[in-house]
Parts: sequence; structure tokens; C-alpha cells
Amino acid sequence: MAAPKKKEVVSKIKLQIQAGAANPSPPVGPALGQAGLNIMDFCKAFNDQTKGLDGPIPVVINAYKDRSFDFTTKLSPMSYMIKKAAKLKKGSQTPGLGVIAKITPEQVKEIAEAKMQDLNANDIDAACRMVEGSARSMGIEIVE
Repeated sequence: MAAPKKKEVVSKIKLQIQAGAANPSPPVGPALGQAGLNIMDFCKAFNDQTKGLDGPIPVVINAYKDRSFDFTTKLSPMSYMIKKAAKLKKGSQTPGLGVIAKITPEQVKEIAEAKMQDLNANDIDAACRMVEGSARSMGIEIVE
């Protein structure tokens, strides 16, 4: 018995879309239109999958030769989670020169545990160090 044929991937499209808010307007429409994909099918599927989430969601869309697609979503960016924990709208304009907010090691560990599947870390301690580094680069201090 012959093995099933794999579909040929024509392009990979990487976007960051607000959870549950995909619509045909830019950047979604033009990116998918260039690949010849059905924009509304993607929007409906993405919105259904990200209904309970919040924040911007990175998504990787595989466009196949027969104009079908599939996509995988990741968790919100680490910077979004850090800003949410620190209750900020944006990071420091001049990182390294001052502290604009503080977060606790417990908050760092929560973020690291949530992001663990997307990080290139072997254990939770390494993931925590990654979160701490991102926080420092945003002008946020980790306090006991």
C-alpha cells in the first residue's frame, strides 16, 4: 500500500493578530490574498480557535499548492505578558537608564511557565532568566 502524498507547501505566512479579532483588512487580507487563500475561512477558523485568549497571537500559516491552508498559533509575546503583569501600556523609551515598573519573581515564574512551550529553554530556571532579561530590556525591575 502506498503512503499518502504530502501536500506541497507554497508559502509560510507569519502574522501577529489580536486574539479573536481576525478580519479581512490589512495585514490579514493582503497577506492571504497574495497566497490565493480564502481569507474568510481563515478569519473564522482563527477567531474560533483564539476565542478565550487575549492579546496579540503569533500565527504561522502554511499555504499549500491546492490553495488550502493550515495554521498554528503560539502564545502572546513575552513582552505583552510582562507589560500586563506590570500594568503598563508600553516599555521604557530609554531602557537601562531608569526603572519604570517592578514585577515580582512569582510573576516572572508565572510568565515563564506559561511561555515554556514557545521558549528554547531546558528548564523553568532558564525560562525565568529569559523573562528577567526581557523585563530588564523594557526598563522593568524584578523585586523580592
